[in-house]
Amino acid sequence: MVFDEVFEPFIDESPVSVMFRGTLEAVFSSERLDQLFENVAERQYCGELAFSTCAELLSLVVTRIQPSVHAAYRKKRDDINVSVRSIYNKLSGIESAVSEHLVRETAADLKSIVEETGAVLPGPLAGYDVRIADGNHLSGTQHRLKELRAIGDAPLPGHTVAVLNPHVELVEDLIVCRDGYASQKPIYIRLLDQVRRGQCWIADRDYSTLNFLGGIAQRKAYFVIRQHGSLKGQPVGRRRRVGRIDTGVVYEQDLRLTTTEGEELTVRRVTLKLDEPTRDGDAELHLLTNLPKKVSASKIAVAYASRWQIETAFAKLTTVLKCELNTLGYPEAALFGFCLAVVMYNAMSVVLAALRAKHPEVAASSTGTGTAKKATTFSFYYLADEISGVARGMAIAIPTAHWTSAFANLTPKQLAKKLLWLASRVNVDEFLANPYGPQQRTKKKRKMTTRGRNVSTYRILQKRAGKTVHR
Repeated sequence: MVFDEVFEPFIDESPVSVMFRGTLEAVFSSERLDQLFENVAERQYCGELAFSTCAELLSLVVTRIQPSVHAAYRKKRDDINVSVRSIYNKLSGIESAVSEHLVRETAADLKSIVEETGAVLPGPLAGYDVRIADGNHLSGTQHRLKELRAIGDAPLPGHTVAVLNPHVELVEDLIVCRDGYASQKPIYIRLLDQVRRGQCWIADRDYSTLNFLGGIAQRKAYFVIRQHGSLKGQPVGRRRRVGRIDTGVVYEQDLRLTTTEGEELTVRRVTLKLDEPTRDGDAELHLLTNLPKKVSASKIAVAYASRWQIETAFAKLTTVLKCELNTLGYPEAALFGFCLAVVMYNAMSVVLAALRAKHPEVAASSTGTGTAKKATTFSFYYLADEISGVARGMAIAIPTAHWTSAFANLTPKQLAKKLLWLASRVNVDEFLANPYGPQQRTKKKRKMTTRGRNVSTYRILQKRAGKTVHR
Protein backbone atom coordinates (compact mmCIF):
# COMPACT_ATOMS: atom_id res chain seq x y z
CA MET A 1 0.00 0.00 0.00
CA VAL A 2 1.50 3.31 -1.15
CA PHE A 3 1.34 6.33 1.18
CA ASP A 4 3.23 9.61 1.11
CA GLU A 5 6.37 9.55 3.21
CA VAL A 6 4.83 11.99 5.69
CA PHE A 7 2.37 9.29 6.83
CA GLU A 8 5.00 6.68 7.71
CA PRO A 9 5.71 7.63 11.38
CA PHE A 10 2.00 7.57 12.20
CA ILE A 11 1.36 4.34 10.30
CA ASP A 12 4.15 2.74 12.34
CA GLU A 13 3.11 4.14 15.73
CA SER A 14 -0.65 4.77 15.53
CA PRO A 15 -2.30 3.29 12.42
CA VAL A 16 -5.78 3.54 14.03
CA SER A 17 -5.41 7.34 14.07
CA VAL A 18 -4.64 7.34 10.36
CA MET A 19 -7.65 5.08 9.77
CA PHE A 20 -10.00 7.41 11.63
CA ARG A 21 -8.72 10.62 10.03
CA GLY A 22 -8.75 9.03 6.58
CA THR A 23 -12.34 7.85 7.04
CA LEU A 24 -13.42 11.39 7.95
CA GLU A 25 -11.64 12.77 4.91
CA ALA A 26 -13.63 10.41 2.71
CA VAL A 27 -17.12 11.14 4.11
CA PHE A 28 -16.78 14.37 6.09
CA SER A 29 -15.06 16.72 3.65
CA SER A 30 -15.70 20.47 3.72
CA GLU A 31 -17.15 20.44 0.21
CA ARG A 32 -19.64 17.73 1.08
CA LEU A 33 -20.74 19.39 4.31
CA ASP A 34 -21.29 22.77 2.67
CA GLN A 35 -23.25 21.13 -0.16
CA LEU A 36 -25.43 19.28 2.33
CA PHE A 37 -26.08 22.56 4.13
CA GLU A 38 -27.02 24.30 0.87
CA ASN A 39 -29.42 21.50 -0.05
CA VAL A 40 -31.21 21.22 3.31
CA ALA A 41 -31.05 24.55 5.15
CA GLU A 42 -34.03 26.87 4.70
CA ARG A 43 -33.28 29.81 7.02
CA GLN A 44 -29.50 30.03 7.23
CA TYR A 45 -26.97 30.54 4.45
CA CYS A 46 -23.21 29.96 4.32
CA GLY A 47 -22.06 33.56 3.81
CA GLU A 48 -18.59 34.39 5.13
CA LEU A 49 -18.73 31.60 7.74
CA ALA A 50 -19.09 28.19 6.12
CA PHE A 51 -21.10 25.44 7.76
CA SER A 52 -18.11 23.11 7.40
CA THR A 53 -16.02 25.43 9.58
CA CYS A 54 -18.52 25.17 12.43
CA ALA A 55 -18.69 21.40 12.02
CA GLU A 56 -14.90 21.11 12.07
CA LEU A 57 -14.56 23.18 15.26
CA LEU A 58 -17.30 21.30 17.06
CA SER A 59 -15.95 17.91 15.96
CA LEU A 60 -12.67 18.74 17.71
CA VAL A 61 -14.64 19.21 20.93
CA VAL A 62 -16.85 16.10 20.74
CA THR A 63 -13.78 13.93 20.09
CA ARG A 64 -12.05 15.56 23.10
CA ILE A 65 -9.16 16.87 20.98
CA GLN A 66 -10.03 20.39 22.19
CA PRO A 67 -11.73 21.15 25.53
CA SER A 68 -14.25 23.73 24.26
CA VAL A 69 -15.54 25.53 21.18
CA HIS A 70 -13.63 28.65 22.19
CA ALA A 71 -10.39 26.68 22.57
CA ALA A 72 -10.90 25.10 19.14
CA TYR A 73 -11.56 28.56 17.67
CA ARG A 74 -8.39 29.99 19.22
CA LYS A 75 -6.41 27.13 17.70
CA LYS A 76 -7.86 27.73 14.23
CA ARG A 77 -8.44 31.50 14.35
CA ASP A 78 -5.74 32.29 11.76
CA ASP A 79 -7.76 30.32 9.19
CA ILE A 80 -11.13 31.79 10.22
CA ASN A 81 -12.08 35.34 9.24
CA VAL A 82 -14.91 35.81 11.72
CA SER A 83 -15.23 36.35 15.47
CA VAL A 84 -15.95 33.62 18.00
CA ARG A 85 -19.34 35.25 18.58
CA SER A 86 -20.16 34.60 14.93
CA ILE A 87 -19.33 30.94 15.50
CA TYR A 88 -21.74 30.69 18.43
CA ASN A 89 -24.43 32.60 16.52
CA LYS A 90 -24.12 30.20 13.61
CA LEU A 91 -24.30 27.15 15.89
CA SER A 92 -27.38 28.49 17.65
CA GLY A 93 -29.28 28.55 14.36
CA ILE A 94 -28.38 25.14 12.87
CA GLU A 95 -31.70 23.70 11.72
CA SER A 96 -32.84 20.30 12.95
CA ALA A 97 -33.16 18.99 9.41
CA VAL A 98 -29.49 19.77 8.73
CA SER A 99 -28.38 17.86 11.81
CA GLU A 100 -30.56 14.87 10.94
CA HIS A 101 -29.41 14.72 7.32
CA LEU A 102 -25.78 14.91 8.43
CA VAL A 103 -26.17 11.69 10.43
CA ARG A 104 -28.31 9.93 7.83
CA GLU A 105 -26.14 10.65 4.77
CA THR A 106 -22.76 9.98 6.36
CA ALA A 107 -24.08 6.76 7.93
CA ALA A 108 -25.16 5.49 4.50
CA ASP A 109 -21.62 5.99 3.16
CA LEU A 110 -20.00 4.45 6.22
CA LYS A 111 -22.29 1.43 5.96
CA SER A 112 -21.02 0.80 2.42
CA ILE A 113 -17.44 0.87 3.71
CA VAL A 114 -18.18 -1.62 6.51
CA GLU A 115 -19.85 -3.96 4.02
CA GLU A 116 -16.75 -3.81 1.81
CA THR A 117 -14.53 -4.81 4.74
CA GLY A 118 -16.52 -8.02 5.14
CA ALA A 119 -17.08 -7.31 8.84
CA VAL A 120 -20.89 -7.32 8.83
CA LEU A 121 -22.27 -8.98 11.98
CA PRO A 122 -25.09 -11.57 11.96
CA GLY A 123 -27.28 -9.52 14.29
CA PRO A 124 -29.54 -10.58 17.14
CA LEU A 125 -32.14 -12.40 15.01
CA ALA A 126 -30.83 -14.76 12.34
CA GLY A 127 -32.32 -14.15 8.91
CA TYR A 128 -33.73 -10.68 9.67
CA ASP A 129 -32.46 -7.18 9.02
CA VAL A 130 -32.74 -5.74 12.54
CA ARG A 131 -32.98 -2.14 13.73
CA ILE A 132 -32.95 -1.07 17.38
CA ALA A 133 -34.64 2.22 18.34
CA ASP A 134 -34.30 4.17 21.56
CA GLY A 135 -34.64 7.72 22.85
CA ASN A 136 -32.21 9.90 24.74
CA HIS A 137 -32.76 13.17 26.64
CA LEU A 138 -29.83 15.55 26.64
CA SER A 139 -28.74 16.61 30.12
CA GLY A 140 -29.20 20.13 31.42
CA THR A 141 -26.95 22.92 30.16
CA GLN A 142 -25.33 25.83 31.93
CA HIS A 143 -27.43 28.94 32.57
CA ARG A 144 -25.67 31.04 29.94
CA LEU A 145 -28.75 32.46 28.24
CA LYS A 146 -30.09 35.63 29.84
CA GLU A 147 -33.56 34.13 30.41
CA LEU A 148 -32.07 31.18 32.30
CA ARG A 149 -29.87 33.01 34.79
CA ALA A 150 -32.59 33.49 37.39
CA ILE A 151 -33.88 29.91 37.05
CA GLY A 152 -32.61 27.24 39.42
CA ASP A 153 -33.86 24.28 37.38
CA ALA A 154 -31.66 22.56 34.81
CA PRO A 155 -32.38 23.83 31.27
CA LEU A 156 -33.07 20.89 28.93
CA PRO A 157 -31.96 21.48 25.31
CA GLY A 158 -34.03 18.68 23.77
CA HIS A 159 -34.07 14.98 23.07
CA THR A 160 -33.39 12.54 20.25
CA VAL A 161 -34.49 9.15 18.96
CA ALA A 162 -31.72 7.03 17.47
CA VAL A 163 -31.83 3.99 15.18
CA LEU A 164 -28.95 1.53 15.52
CA ASN A 165 -28.09 -0.98 12.83
CA PRO A 166 -26.50 -3.82 14.86
CA HIS A 167 -25.19 -5.58 11.76
CA VAL A 168 -22.70 -2.78 11.09
CA GLU A 169 -22.77 -1.13 14.54
CA LEU A 170 -23.76 2.25 13.12
CA VAL A 171 -26.37 4.75 14.29
CA GLU A 172 -27.87 5.15 10.85
CA ASP A 173 -30.64 7.61 11.68
CA LEU A 174 -31.37 10.24 14.31
CA ILE A 175 -34.50 12.31 14.86
CA VAL A 176 -34.12 15.40 17.04
CA CYS A 177 -36.61 17.49 19.01
CA ARG A 178 -35.73 20.91 20.45
CA ASP A 179 -38.36 20.82 23.19
CA GLY A 180 -37.06 18.91 26.23
CA TYR A 181 -40.63 18.57 27.57
CA ALA A 182 -42.30 17.49 24.32
CA SER A 183 -43.85 14.04 24.02
CA GLN A 184 -41.78 11.54 22.09
CA LYS A 185 -44.80 9.83 20.52
CA PRO A 186 -44.93 12.12 17.44
CA ILE A 187 -41.25 11.26 16.85
CA TYR A 188 -42.07 7.55 16.82
CA ILE A 189 -44.42 8.12 13.91
CA ARG A 190 -41.59 9.80 12.00
CA LEU A 191 -39.59 6.61 12.43
CA LEU A 192 -42.08 4.83 10.21
CA ASP A 193 -40.56 6.64 7.22
CA GLN A 194 -37.39 4.63 7.84
CA VAL A 195 -39.08 1.23 8.09
CA ARG A 196 -38.38 -1.06 5.13
CA ARG A 197 -40.12 -4.25 4.07
CA GLY A 198 -38.77 -7.34 5.84
CA GLN A 199 -36.94 -5.47 8.61
CA CYS A 200 -37.44 -6.29 12.28
CA TRP A 201 -37.57 -3.39 14.74
CA ILE A 202 -36.71 -3.88 18.40
CA ALA A 203 -37.69 -1.23 20.95
CA ASP A 204 -38.69 -0.67 24.57
CA ARG A 205 -42.22 -0.19 25.87
CA ASP A 206 -42.27 3.56 25.13
CA TYR A 207 -42.77 2.56 21.48
CA SER A 208 -45.68 0.29 22.30
CA THR A 209 -48.44 2.32 20.62
CA LEU A 210 -51.11 1.10 18.22
CA ASN A 211 -50.08 3.61 15.55
CA PHE A 212 -46.44 2.51 15.63
CA LEU A 213 -47.13 -1.23 15.73
CA GLY A 214 -49.77 -0.95 13.03
CA GLY A 215 -47.53 1.26 10.88
CA ILE A 216 -44.74 -1.31 10.94
CA ALA A 217 -47.14 -4.12 10.08
CA GLN A 218 -48.62 -2.11 7.18
CA ARG A 219 -45.12 -1.78 5.71
CA LYS A 220 -44.71 -5.58 5.72
CA ALA A 221 -42.07 -5.36 8.42
CA TYR A 222 -41.78 -6.94 11.86
CA PHE A 223 -41.42 -5.74 15.43
CA VAL A 224 -40.36 -7.00 18.85
CA ILE A 225 -41.54 -4.34 21.29
CA ARG A 226 -42.15 -4.57 25.00
CA GLN A 227 -45.80 -4.07 25.91
CA HIS A 228 -46.64 -0.87 27.76
CA GLY A 229 -49.11 -1.12 30.62
CA SER A 230 -51.44 1.37 28.92
CA LEU A 231 -51.75 -0.77 25.78
CA LYS A 232 -54.57 -3.19 26.43
CA GLY A 233 -55.65 -6.12 24.31
CA GLN A 234 -57.84 -9.19 24.32
CA PRO A 235 -55.96 -12.46 25.09
CA VAL A 236 -56.64 -15.25 22.60
CA GLY A 237 -56.36 -18.84 23.82
CA ARG A 238 -54.30 -19.90 26.79
CA ARG A 239 -50.77 -18.97 27.75
CA ARG A 240 -48.30 -21.77 26.92
CA ARG A 241 -44.89 -22.47 28.36
CA VAL A 242 -42.46 -22.84 25.45
CA GLY A 243 -39.04 -23.11 27.07
CA ARG A 244 -36.33 -21.50 29.12
CA ILE A 245 -33.46 -19.11 28.43
CA ASP A 246 -30.63 -17.90 30.66
CA THR A 247 -32.68 -15.21 32.39
CA GLY A 248 -36.00 -16.98 32.92
CA VAL A 249 -38.93 -19.04 31.63
CA VAL A 250 -40.62 -18.13 28.33
CA TYR A 251 -44.38 -18.27 27.70
CA GLU A 252 -46.46 -17.38 24.65
CA GLN A 253 -50.05 -16.30 23.97
CA ASP A 254 -51.83 -14.47 21.15
CA LEU A 255 -53.19 -10.98 21.81
CA ARG A 256 -55.83 -9.13 19.79
CA LEU A 257 -55.38 -5.35 19.56
CA THR A 258 -58.00 -2.94 18.24
CA THR A 259 -56.92 0.33 16.63
CA THR A 260 -58.75 3.64 17.02
CA GLU A 261 -60.21 3.08 13.52
CA GLY A 262 -61.69 -0.22 14.68
CA GLU A 263 -59.20 -2.40 12.81
CA GLU A 264 -57.90 -5.51 14.54
CA LEU A 265 -54.24 -6.53 14.80
CA THR A 266 -53.46 -9.95 16.27
CA VAL A 267 -49.93 -10.32 17.61
CA ARG A 268 -47.95 -12.85 19.59
CA ARG A 269 -47.29 -11.92 23.20
CA VAL A 270 -44.09 -13.50 24.46
CA THR A 271 -43.76 -13.38 28.25
CA LEU A 272 -40.43 -13.79 29.97
CA LYS A 273 -40.84 -14.69 33.64
CA LEU A 274 -37.54 -13.50 35.07
CA ASP A 275 -35.43 -15.37 37.59
CA GLU A 276 -34.53 -12.00 39.11
CA PRO A 277 -36.69 -8.87 38.82
CA THR A 278 -35.50 -5.85 36.85
CA ARG A 279 -34.20 -2.69 38.52
CA ASP A 280 -37.76 -1.36 38.31
CA GLY A 281 -39.06 -4.41 40.18
CA ASP A 282 -40.73 -6.07 37.16
CA ALA A 283 -40.95 -9.84 37.51
CA GLU A 284 -42.22 -10.39 33.94
CA LEU A 285 -41.53 -8.85 30.55
CA HIS A 286 -44.30 -8.93 27.95
CA LEU A 287 -43.05 -8.65 24.36
CA LEU A 288 -45.36 -8.01 21.40
CA THR A 289 -44.31 -9.31 18.00
CA ASN A 290 -45.73 -10.10 14.58
CA LEU A 291 -42.87 -12.40 13.61
CA PRO A 292 -44.03 -15.68 12.05
CA LYS A 293 -44.45 -18.80 14.16
CA LYS A 294 -41.28 -20.32 12.70
CA VAL A 295 -39.33 -17.86 14.89
CA SER A 296 -39.57 -19.39 18.35
CA ALA A 297 -40.63 -17.36 21.37
CA SER A 298 -37.31 -18.17 23.05
CA LYS A 299 -35.35 -16.64 20.14
CA ILE A 300 -37.57 -13.56 20.30
CA ALA A 301 -36.87 -13.14 24.02
CA VAL A 302 -33.14 -13.50 23.44
CA ALA A 303 -33.27 -11.00 20.56
CA TYR A 304 -35.02 -8.42 22.72
CA ALA A 305 -32.16 -8.63 25.21
CA SER A 306 -29.89 -7.20 22.49
CA ARG A 307 -31.41 -3.79 23.19
CA TRP A 308 -28.40 -3.16 25.44
CA GLN A 309 -26.38 -2.50 22.27
CA ILE A 310 -28.00 0.90 21.68
CA GLU A 311 -27.76 1.76 25.38
CA THR A 312 -24.06 0.94 25.18
CA ALA A 313 -23.77 3.25 22.17
CA PHE A 314 -25.35 6.09 24.17
CA ALA A 315 -22.92 5.40 27.02
CA LYS A 316 -19.95 5.61 24.65
CA LEU A 317 -21.28 8.85 23.19
CA THR A 318 -21.46 10.33 26.69
CA THR A 319 -18.33 8.99 28.36
CA VAL A 320 -15.86 8.24 25.57
CA LEU A 321 -16.94 11.07 23.29
CA LYS A 322 -18.40 14.38 24.44
CA CYS A 323 -21.89 14.37 22.97
CA GLU A 324 -23.52 16.67 25.53
CA LEU A 325 -21.84 20.08 25.58
CA ASN A 326 -23.38 21.88 28.52
CA THR A 327 -21.90 25.20 27.36
CA LEU A 328 -24.21 25.24 24.34
CA GLY A 329 -27.44 26.65 25.73
CA TYR A 330 -29.43 26.99 22.51
CA PRO A 331 -31.23 23.72 21.64
CA GLU A 332 -30.15 23.87 17.98
CA ALA A 333 -26.48 24.07 18.94
CA ALA A 334 -26.69 21.34 21.60
CA LEU A 335 -28.52 18.95 19.26
CA PHE A 336 -26.06 19.66 16.43
CA GLY A 337 -23.22 18.79 18.82
CA PHE A 338 -24.94 15.50 19.68
CA CYS A 339 -25.37 14.67 15.98
CA LEU A 340 -21.70 15.41 15.30
CA ALA A 341 -20.75 13.07 18.14
CA VAL A 342 -22.88 10.37 16.49
CA VAL A 343 -21.00 10.88 13.21
CA MET A 344 -17.66 10.55 15.05
CA TYR A 345 -18.95 7.40 16.81
CA ASN A 346 -19.91 5.93 13.44
CA ALA A 347 -16.48 6.71 12.00
CA MET A 348 -14.86 4.90 14.93
CA SER A 349 -17.20 1.97 14.32
CA VAL A 350 -15.80 1.75 10.77
CA VAL A 351 -12.28 1.60 12.20
CA LEU A 352 -13.45 -1.11 14.58
CA ALA A 353 -15.02 -3.04 11.69
CA ALA A 354 -11.70 -3.09 9.81
CA LEU A 355 -9.94 -4.28 12.96
CA ARG A 356 -12.62 -6.94 13.41
CA ALA A 357 -12.00 -8.20 9.88
CA LYS A 358 -8.26 -8.56 10.45
CA HIS A 359 -7.98 -9.62 14.08
CA PRO A 360 -9.90 -12.60 15.54
CA GLU A 361 -9.60 -11.28 19.10
CA VAL A 362 -11.49 -8.14 18.11
CA ALA A 363 -14.13 -10.14 16.24
CA ALA A 364 -14.68 -12.32 19.31
CA SER A 365 -15.46 -9.26 21.45
CA SER A 366 -18.20 -7.99 19.11
CA THR A 367 -21.42 -9.68 20.18
CA GLY A 368 -24.54 -9.47 18.11
CA THR A 369 -26.46 -12.07 20.07
CA GLY A 370 -26.84 -13.23 23.62
CA THR A 371 -29.14 -12.94 26.57
CA ALA A 372 -26.92 -10.57 28.50
CA LYS A 373 -24.02 -8.27 27.89
CA LYS A 374 -20.81 -10.23 27.65
CA ALA A 375 -17.41 -9.16 28.88
CA THR A 376 -15.89 -6.81 26.36
CA THR A 377 -12.23 -7.39 25.58
CA PHE A 378 -11.62 -4.68 22.96
CA SER A 379 -11.87 -1.24 24.56
CA PHE A 380 -13.69 1.47 22.60
CA TYR A 381 -12.38 3.90 25.22
CA TYR A 382 -8.74 2.99 24.52
CA LEU A 383 -9.40 3.40 20.80
CA ALA A 384 -10.94 6.86 21.19
CA ASP A 385 -8.21 7.93 23.62
CA GLU A 386 -5.50 6.91 21.16
CA ILE A 387 -7.16 8.82 18.33
CA SER A 388 -7.71 12.02 20.32
CA GLY A 389 -4.20 11.87 21.81
CA VAL A 390 -2.46 11.55 18.46
CA ALA A 391 -4.72 13.95 16.54
CA ARG A 392 -3.00 17.19 17.54
CA GLY A 393 0.46 16.07 16.49
CA MET A 394 -0.87 14.51 13.31
CA ALA A 395 -2.59 17.78 12.37
CA ILE A 396 0.76 19.57 12.63
CA ALA A 397 2.82 16.96 10.82
CA ILE A 398 0.48 16.09 7.92
CA PRO A 399 -0.98 18.97 5.87
CA THR A 400 -4.60 18.71 4.75
CA ALA A 401 -3.60 18.33 1.11
CA HIS A 402 -1.96 14.98 1.85
CA TRP A 403 -5.16 13.64 3.44
CA THR A 404 -7.18 14.81 0.46
CA SER A 405 -4.80 13.14 -1.97
CA ALA A 406 -4.74 9.85 -0.03
CA PHE A 407 -8.42 9.44 0.90
CA ALA A 408 -10.83 12.01 -0.52
CA ASN A 409 -11.68 10.43 -3.88
CA LEU A 410 -11.70 6.75 -2.97
CA THR A 411 -14.67 4.49 -3.63
CA PRO A 412 -16.01 2.48 -0.65
CA LYS A 413 -14.19 -0.58 -1.96
CA GLN A 414 -10.89 1.28 -2.33
CA LEU A 415 -11.19 2.88 1.10
CA ALA A 416 -12.04 -0.47 2.70
CA LYS A 417 -8.92 -1.98 1.13
CA LYS A 418 -6.78 0.80 2.59
CA LEU A 419 -8.37 0.50 6.01
CA LEU A 420 -7.84 -3.26 6.04
CA TRP A 421 -4.16 -2.80 5.18
CA LEU A 422 -3.77 -0.28 7.98
CA ALA A 423 -5.68 -2.57 10.35
CA SER A 424 -3.17 -5.33 9.69
CA ARG A 425 -0.48 -3.00 11.09
CA VAL A 426 -2.31 -2.47 14.40
CA ASN A 427 -1.11 -4.11 17.60
CA VAL A 428 -4.52 -4.83 19.08
CA ASP A 429 -3.04 -5.88 22.43
CA GLU A 430 -2.76 -2.16 23.19
CA PHE A 431 -6.56 -1.88 23.08
CA LEU A 432 -7.58 -4.98 25.02
CA ALA A 433 -9.19 -4.44 28.42
CA ASN A 434 -9.42 -6.94 31.26
CA PRO A 435 -12.67 -8.91 30.98
CA TYR A 436 -15.06 -8.69 33.87
CA GLY A 437 -17.47 -11.24 35.26
CA PRO A 438 -21.14 -10.80 36.06
CA GLN A 439 -21.74 -8.35 38.87
CA GLN A 440 -23.85 -9.42 41.80
CA ARG A 441 -26.73 -7.08 42.54
CA THR A 442 -26.84 -5.83 46.11
CA LYS A 443 -30.22 -6.79 47.54
CA LYS A 444 -30.06 -4.62 50.65
CA LYS A 445 -28.67 -1.14 50.84
CA ARG A 446 -25.84 -0.93 53.34
CA LYS A 447 -26.59 1.32 56.26
CA MET A 448 -24.04 4.07 56.88
CA THR A 449 -22.68 4.25 60.43
CA THR A 450 -21.45 7.84 60.10
CA ARG A 451 -22.24 10.76 57.84
CA GLY A 452 -20.82 14.22 57.26
CA ARG A 453 -17.36 13.53 58.73
CA ASN A 454 -14.09 12.20 57.33
CA VAL A 455 -11.82 9.24 58.04
CA SER A 456 -8.26 8.14 57.37
CA THR A 457 -8.23 5.27 54.91
CA TYR A 458 -4.77 4.28 56.14
CA ARG A 459 -6.00 3.91 59.71
CA ILE A 460 -8.97 1.83 58.61
CA LEU A 461 -6.71 -0.54 56.67
CA GLN A 462 -4.36 -0.78 59.63
CA LYS A 463 -7.31 -1.68 61.82
CA ARG A 464 -8.30 -4.38 59.33
CA ALA A 465 -4.80 -5.82 59.66
CA GLY A 466 -5.07 -5.75 63.45
CA LYS A 467 -2.38 -3.12 63.85
CA THR A 468 -2.40 -0.14 66.19
CA VAL A 469 -1.69 3.33 64.82
CA HIS A 470 -0.09 5.72 67.29
CA ARG A 471 -1.10 9.34 67.05
